[in-house]
Amino acid sequence: MFCVASLVPSPPVLVPELEGAAGATGDGDVAALRAAVLRAAGELAARASRWIVVGVADSEGVAAGAEADRVIGSESVGTFRGYGVDVRVGFAGSIDAAGFGPGADPLLPLPALIAGWLRGQAAPEAVAECRLISADASADEALTFGRHLRAELDAESAPTAVLVVGDGAATLSLKAPRYLDERAEGVQAEIDRALSAGDRKALAALDTHLLAELDVAGRPAYQVLAGLFAVDPADPEVETLYAAAPFGVAYHVSVWQPVGARSGVGA
Repeated sequence: MFCVASLVPSPPVLVPELEGAAGATGDGDVAALRAAVLRAAGELAARASRWIVVGVADSEGVAAGAEADRVIGSESVGTFRGYGVDVRVGFAGSIDAAGFGPGADPLLPLPALIAGWLRGQAAPEAVAECRLISADASADEALTFGRHLRAELDAESAPTAVLVVGDGAATLSLKAPRYLDERAEGVQAEIDRALSAGDRKALAALDTHLLAELDVAGRPAYQVLAGLFAVDPADPEVETLYAAAPFGVAYHVSVWQPVGARSGVGA
């Protein structure tokens, strides 16, 4: 049974070891973001010991429109070695218990690595698997992905939480990864409003082509999230924990629950 979802971004700076000597605390922006994502993961941990992670892969990682074309199973182990430090993460057990050894996959996509790290920090007893959707998926494909995932989870008796990983516009400043696009600020403000309101209609209607131009990598993930709640009679209850763009990339952290199921959030 589906019970709760959390939305988090995927910047590698979330992992303290990737920041070097400053990583233990991080600067103010990083510390606030890290605290928010850990709290969002903690909300999942409080409700379920099984997690489904939804991440966005580039067109080489998963075929457009294929709902479960790439599933990263609970036995998978990855490493942040490609980001500079061999920090190993997995989807089941602790690092010691799982014996995460030399076989860690350095090619796991970043959303999966971030999810594995969050699970290890917030819920090492939880078991997770990751399902990737293509960055090229249409709005209808992403919404269908979410609806089918909800039906699958609701058909099961055990509570299951969903961790959705996706970033906003990467064009919000001159130092942003994709440089500044003057259109990005207004578009991102509307995305943040829709996410904070759980506005399923607005998320479903996001302009796929415009968001691709603004490098909103998380667009399919946001629409999967909307589809996940499509069967409910009203928009979900959302608690926004963080919404800012400290590096010129928009990061949104929130906890989503069906209306009437909010007990325990923020406790």
